[in-house]
Amino acid sequence: MLELSILGFLAEGPLPGHELRRRVSQLTGYIRPVSDGSLYPAINRLSKAGLLARRADPGAGSARYVLSLTEAGRAEMLERLRKPADHEITDQTRFATVLSFLSLLPDIAEQHAVLRRRLAFLETPASFFYDDDRPLRAEEVADPYRRGLLLTARATSRAERAWLREVLGENPSDNL
Repeated sequence: MLELSILGFLAEGPLPGHELRRRVSQLTGYIRPVSDGSLYPAINRLSKAGLLARRADPGAGSARYVLSLTEAGRAEMLERLRKPADHEITDQTRFATVLSFLSLLPDIAEQHAVLRRRLAFLETPASFFYDDDRPLRAEEVADPYRRGLLLTARATSRAERAWLREVLGENPSDNL
């Protein structure tokens, strides 16, 4: 998701490396910190693959540079947004990155296809805790902390499903 964040922010316009780092850190750093040891190797990989262009920043001295997206980089970013991997749909943090840049897809039908995949995932019964193969509901869990986890997850899921249905133009009562 780090690479998608880099491509997505650069799709919005060229950025100096330090500004790109700040934006990526603001997007994901509260959950998964971004270190220079992961960011700059990712930038180098994308650059070597021809997805980014790097030029010296004339106003900042020789050590600073400005990154921009190449046409190949834009195509790669759009493809990643059109067809996120299953784990990018099911993992909340990864999906937040996809969602952050989904509006860059020019076709609303493609945007909605991604949202429908997320909605289908959220509508599949699941839990953090199971009795054999049956997902446990919060009301069935005695441990107050596990119950709290389940109640919070339920509320978050309901809110996200309602929002997804609204964006997709579906009547929420049709899917309850």
